[in-house]
Amino acid sequence: MGLFHQKVVICLATLGPCLLRNVRASSALRHHSMAVHESRSEVPVHYILEGPPHPETLVDFRIALTSMDRNGLEKALYDVSVPGNPLYGKHLSIEEVNSYTSASAHSVTAVTEWLTENGITNLKLESTVHDYLIFSAPVDVANDLFDTEFHSFVHAPSGKRAIRTLQYSIPRDLVSHINVVHPTTSFDLAKPLSASVSYGKRSSEISSLDASCSNTITPQCLQELYDIPTTPATQPSNRIAVPGLIEYWAQYADLQAFLERLRPDMPSNTTFSVETIDGGTNPQGPEYAGYEANLDTQYTVGLATGVNTTFISAGPNNTDGSALGFLDVVEYLYNMTDPPQVMSMSYGFEEWWLTPSQAQQLCDVYMALGARGVSLIFGSGDGGVSGAERNDTCTEFLPAFPGGCPYITSVGGTYSINPELSTNFSSGGFSGYFARPSYQEQAVAPFLENLGSTYAGLFNASGRGFPDIAAQSHNVEIITGGETVYINGTSCSGPIFASMVALVNDRLIAAGKPVLGFLNPFLYNNTQIFTDITAGLPNAGCGTGGFNATTGWDPITGLGTPNFLKMLEAAGLSNDD
Repeated sequence: MGLFHQKVVICLATLGPCLLRNVRASSALRHHSMAVHESRSEVPVHYILEGPPHPETLVDFRIALTSMDRNGLEKALYDVSVPGNPLYGKHLSIEEVNSYTSASAHSVTAVTEWLTENGITNLKLESTVHDYLIFSAPVDVANDLFDTEFHSFVHAPSGKRAIRTLQYSIPRDLVSHINVVHPTTSFDLAKPLSASVSYGKRSSEISSLDASCSNTITPQCLQELYDIPTTPATQPSNRIAVPGLIEYWAQYADLQAFLERLRPDMPSNTTFSVETIDGGTNPQGPEYAGYEANLDTQYTVGLATGVNTTFISAGPNNTDGSALGFLDVVEYLYNMTDPPQVMSMSYGFEEWWLTPSQAQQLCDVYMALGARGVSLIFGSGDGGVSGAERNDTCTEFLPAFPGGCPYITSVGGTYSINPELSTNFSSGGFSGYFARPSYQEQAVAPFLENLGSTYAGLFNASGRGFPDIAAQSHNVEIITGGETVYINGTSCSGPIFASMVALVNDRLIAAGKPVLGFLNPFLYNNTQIFTDITAGLPNAGCGTGGFNATTGWDPITGLGTPNFLKMLEAAGLSNDD
């Protein structure tokens, strides 16, 4: 995408002419030949360069070491995820996955020796999915160590400051041992995937439901539209994880009001559990109500009837650089002895905000979690072809992350019923970083053939296509802060589909069968599960009309919208199981 170069260019209107900073001579160069490891050509939008921080300012670094056998893990993931493979459903243990993802002793030794010879002595080796070397260093030492110049940047909307660089180097002989260094070239940019929020009356003031589902989507509408059962799940081991980021908190009182109004058939004491990481909390009260967290919990608890839902609140003390808890959440789940079988997450950002190495690092953790049997489901984004949010100034299409990662299931958006139609905000397109996986080649190729030369040069035609599927995402009713609210966004479609997967898993567990795990090979091998969406609004962006919904897979509604009974049948079950 033309974002990564050998020199750093900082261009800010408030600073006058662009400043070109060549690689600086440093003590590290006296011992090693250095190679640029990552760089970006511009400061992300909303960030302003302040200048160099005090040279003695301490920065906490994490060096992610290269896995011993990443390709071996990818093969193992597909072995357990592709229907018909003799190993299908035989998900890996944490020890088996670690045998692929751990760093070699040689990598640990080589990187440790480089750091210690440059005066870094407070080293700690941390093992999660990958192995990390962790240390703190003053800015002036880090500048020499990574042959760069760190600066202080301020995020204008929030006032938060971050010490980052636009380029760093590592010794050339360590390139094969180091995957990525945090924090360096990525910036905090995650956002909830809700295109708009509209407020109605307080829940106690509304007497009638929209029985036709023509204007408002409720659990009952979804149950009828997608054949989702109301009968409770029976397996206590069956769980859904719903992460909450950037101070979006789920409210017990709002869930109770939601269930009383829209699922009165459920027990009055139905609720969700809470776990916290990175200093997270989950305060209660109308002033703390977060529409994103309430949406995610209400459309898992209220749709996956009887499935245990856990809200994971990630606080501000994240250790994953720019990902604002994205990496910490999945590493937390990965390290559980028995992780939830489904995770639904409604946050994202533009792919280019991460460098290729950083995106690969996070995507590989999704791969590891998928190998353990966890289905990872994300809303595709709400910016059409311009990424996570609408942008009409971009000069090429901006794929959203993590939609472009091949190891997660990306869910686009629809509206209306009889027929369902594609929404104009549903993000979709083709990754600029990740190649198209074999499981979707047969589905995606016809779309590209029919598209021809339209938008040539604006997207990576060989990239991983997303979304994979779609679900309702327009005027979805929730309650937040005691008020009825209507949400537009793929934040709605993600938990809707996740609930359906959890209910299928419940039947599988009851039948003594393995859960679905990494979904995409199963989905693309069973396209009869879906109602093909062939009309609607294009996902406009970047000054273009965007892509259209068409027959077969398309980069706005994927394979279409799911049917629960057909999912059961494809999984080898009947509605009587």
